[in-house]
Amino acid sequence: MTRPYNFSAGPATMPEAVLQQAAAEMLDWHGSGMGVMEMSHRGKEFISIYEQAEADLRELLAVPAHYKILFMQGGGLAENAIVPLNLSRGQPMDFVLTGSWSQKSAKEAQKYGQARTAASGQASQFTTLPAPGTWQLGRDASYVHLCSNETIHGVEFQELPDLKALGCDAPLVIDFSSNVLSRPVDWNRVGLAFGGAQKNIGPAGVTLVVVREDLIGHALPICPSAFDYKLVADNGSMYNTPPTYGIYMAGLIFQWLKAQREGDKTGVAAMEARNTAKAALLYDFLDQSAFYENRVAKDCRSRMNIPFFLKDESRNDAFLDGAKARGLLQLKGHKSVGGMRASLYNALPIEGVQALVDYLREFERTQA
Repeated sequence: MTRPYNFSAGPATMPEAVLQQAAAEMLDWHGSGMGVMEMSHRGKEFISIYEQAEADLRELLAVPAHYKILFMQGGGLAENAIVPLNLSRGQPMDFVLTGSWSQKSAKEAQKYGQARTAASGQASQFTTLPAPGTWQLGRDASYVHLCSNETIHGVEFQELPDLKALGCDAPLVIDFSSNVLSRPVDWNRVGLAFGGAQKNIGPAGVTLVVVREDLIGHALPICPSAFDYKLVADNGSMYNTPPTYGIYMAGLIFQWLKAQREGDKTGVAAMEARNTAKAALLYDFLDQSAFYENRVAKDCRSRMNIPFFLKDESRNDAFLDGAKARGLLQLKGHKSVGGMRASLYNALPIEGVQALVDYLREFERTQA
């Protein structure tokens, strides 16, 4: 029997093969006599799991050697504090506001220094992205922050900005929680990237940080030791007990991603091709429909999170009830914007998107 299709924005669907492997290894990992949750984080068994996960992630995202990969805790919300504690050096920070998550980032950073708004899409209700050429970037900025994909509003940077071309020498910090591993990252343009695991990497609990080495070692005196990137890096993400099972699950996801093929593409390139096709399938249907609408400008539509609305919102409950009956789960939009939202993360197969489009078509036909 086919599992229901889970469109949750996070924690989100995971590959069935990964879940089956984790279940098979639950009581005894590779003959060790222990499940991963029972292992010492300093034992040779878990160290081997950690090292393989880090190596696979570095390969998948083509992370350069002069960037550190850290597995931390606290999610993206904690990083909104941890980043300024490590990178601000007492200088102002510039934020590009493109939706709820970048707004949260700026609000949190304000506790640790001057968080300035360099640009905002609020005038369009976050349905567009402000053009980089219009950003007001300060020469004294310690870093520039943006959210590469806004989970709630459904906007995504199709290309990361080149700050140097904008006359800005500050490092770019990106929150890539909701589109990590769905497309390549241009590390020439990024100083630090962070993201919670619970969308494309695995279960909630792991926070990924990829940071250029020269940005490490400048934490404010008030920075908690466990959040000091230098201490975390120097201790191989083992300064405190890491989220061991979450790292193990992330490692299984990385192995699954490496095995993916799409034509002549593999890994993240294969996922990008697949995600492009999945998103186009749903957007193309929504655009031709008189019954539904997506309000995001076409040049910045997210491939991961697609908000849409029934033009007659009195039918929302009936729509959701019918979707659930067909095994199409978690389609209700975020409470702050309403409507519906379909999250098409890496592990959601294109068959799930086709099933959703078939239901959208059927519901429109029966309700019209």
